[in-house]
Amino acid sequence: MITKTIVCPKCKNQIEIQGNPGDVILVTCPKCDTKGKFSFPADITEIEKTTDSYSIQIDNLTKIFKDVTAVNNVSFKVKNGEIFGFLGPNGAGKTTTIKAMLGLIHMNTGKIKINGYDIIKNSKESRTKIGYLPEIISFYENLTPVQTLNFFCEMKGQDKSIVKPLIKEVGLEDAMNKKVGTFSRGMRQLLGIAQTMIGSPSIYVLDEPMAGLDARWVKIVRDKIRMLNERGATIMFSSHILSEVQNLCTRVAIINKGRLIAEDTVPNLSKYLKIKPRLEIEISGLNGEVPNIIATFEGVEQYSAKGDILFITCDSSVRIKVIKALEEAKFEIKDIKTFEPSLEEAFVRLIEGDK
Repeated sequence: MITKTIVCPKCKNQIEIQGNPGDVILVTCPKCDTKGKFSFPADITEIEKTTDSYSIQIDNLTKIFKDVTAVNNVSFKVKNGEIFGFLGPNGAGKTTTIKAMLGLIHMNTGKIKINGYDIIKNSKESRTKIGYLPEIISFYENLTPVQTLNFFCEMKGQDKSIVKPLIKEVGLEDAMNKKVGTFSRGMRQLLGIAQTMIGSPSIYVLDEPMAGLDARWVKIVRDKIRMLNERGATIMFSSHILSEVQNLCTRVAIINKGRLIAEDTVPNLSKYLKIKPRLEIEISGLNGEVPNIIATFEGVEQYSAKGDILFITCDSSVRIKVIKALEEAKFEIKDIKTFEPSLEEAFVRLIEGDK
């Protein structure tokens, strides 16, 4: 059984239909009652659709620009319904990978599937349910948000009645009739997210959606990403704001110099790299001096002191022993904070190791 989405030639309404290879079925648009026929290809390979649990599959992707290998034999998979972080320093190959994945540039070698469709054999089907926010987003500055989204609805064959609800959903209702040229960077990003939501895609690919935004706008964009994911969408986004990636993502992939150097959950990466939790212990009268018992304590890997704060890196199993030893030595402990390994630490360790 094959599932396809077709567009009514009269009202541009999208209709999902099912049939077997070679079937000819009658279709009636539920919106305008237009009738027509659709013929499913006789050869199943023409619609090569798989039913696995991955929204995005990239296998051995390589892209070369003249004498520069921008992406070198990269492979990773994004599961249905997860938020997936794609990380790397500037020039690592993130945007090139995303553009190849969306068919915006041709790859030299490799195979990519979106929702089970091969992006070369089934180009149209693979891109039907993707919402894409580019790293640098441009709109016609003399248009309003309503006019802008009306334009995208026409391009995507969608009913324009969705435009005002979308603008309200991303929080731009007060700017509905203002020119986009007057918008701040954050407002443009929200309009970009509204544009990606046209057609209710099942996959969102967001290239640096929080770049250049202040803390308030970062939170708003983060909330919108969570909202889309809670509705069942798969989210893949690249970002330099590692704390946001750690807050949002189920898994991450890290690319450097065109090569994939890691793909896993943040806890697993930290475990693999042997990054230990940190303790911050406030001790009355410490005055920047590390107690002698800490300098010789078994299981403590790093230690330092600043003012009345003692900083310790050690295994989780050692933390209680350290605190108990300090108390027995008559140190007055005022406060204790524990910091689990961060994505930033894993990222830096991996990039430095790759160099």
